[in-house]
Formats: sequence, structure tokens, C-alpha cells
Amino acid sequence: MHKVSFMNFLPEAIEAYATGHTKPESAAYNDLTRETWQTMVLPRMSSGHYQGKFLSMISQMIQPKRILEIGTFTAYSTWSLAEGLTEEGELITIDINDELQRFHSKYAAKMKNGHQVKFIYGDALNEIPKLEGSFDLVFIDADKENYIYYYDMLLPRLRLGGWMLIDNVLWSGKVVEPLKGNDIETLTLLELNKKVTEDPRVDNLLLSIRDGLMLVRRIA
Repeated sequence: MHKVSFMNFLPEAIEAYATGHTKPESAAYNDLTRETWQTMVLPRMSSGHYQGKFLSMISQMIQPKRILEIGTFTAYSTWSLAEGLTEEGELITIDINDELQRFHSKYAAKMKNGHQVKFIYGDALNEIPKLEGSFDLVFIDADKENYIYYYDMLLPRLRLGGWMLIDNVLWSGKVVEPLKGNDIETLTLLELNKKVTEDPRVDNLLLSIRDGLMLVRRIA
């Protein structure tokens, strides 16, 4: 999963106030965050407390039986989304980096919903077709140049009335700046945002949370 340092869209004081008036993360999430920042090359790839809380609350509102996540990293978003699963539900998360397996196993033992999460290591474009059934909630947060492929592959797998969340759709503000060279990632996000907004199969809302979250609901 590849990301850049995110632009602060709100004044730091406002961001701090919003975070300070959000329920604090548990000790397990705090440990995960600390270890991510201590051991990972690009720790900002983690969803973190504020976005993680949003993902958790969305999932708890939906109460999904099946969730699919594309792009795991150190699994902050994974555990956050799993908080809304039904008792018999499952979350499948796919990441290309199998070197994270030990990290994931360590925190699976600490998290309440650890037994409900299945980790798959491999190229998501190859792994998605192997999955059976439909999903109630999909979260896409992986390689940006393949976002449109993920959207096209997964929207038909989303149940009618199901939800999709797509991360980094503001791409540090690059989506409203002049393109610099052959910037494939920004071009892809511009195309995706236009495609989703014009897609008659969905309703959508682009949220300016962190680096931008596209909230999508399948209606047809």
C-alpha cells in the first residue's frame, strides 16, 4: 500500500479539538499505533485513531456480516471495521506484504474480534476473484493506480444496499491542483471520483476526513 504524507485540510487546533472530543483509543490500539510508528518505514499509512473511530462507527451502524478490506498494512483499520461485525460475521483483508503476518498475528490475539478476521497475503487483483459470495461492506485502501479496477471488480460483489469506503480520494489536495508530469495515481483518483459520482448504480458522498474518504452505497 503506497501513500504520501497527508495535507492538513483543517487548522491543527481544530483537528486537535476534534480528536480530543472523540472517545480515546483502547490500550491495544494505542500499542498498535506506537509499534507501527516505531517499526514501520511509512507509519502514516495506518488509519490511526480518528479515522479508525469513524470506520468503527460506520461498521457498527451497518452491522455487516461480511466485510472485505483491500490493503491491510498494520491492521488499524481492520480491527476498527471488525468492531461492527455480527457475532457470526467475518472480515477478509488482503495485503500484498506477507512480512506483516507476524505483526497481524500478534495483535489478533489482543483484539476482541481477532477470531473473526481472515488475513490473505497476495495481489488483490488475483485474490479477489477467488473469493465467494457478496459483501455488506468494502473498504479500499491499497495501491492507487488500481483503484478503478478494485471498484469495478467489487461493486458487483457488494450486496444491494451495501456500502463501500474508498480512502485517499483527495490525495493530499492533488486532485484540485495542476497535474505534474505523468502522475498516474492522481489521474486515477480523478477518474475514479468522476466515475463514482456519475455511476447510476450508487449514491455517494466524498468526505474530507483525513486524506478524503469516498462513502458509496449501492442502490442498483
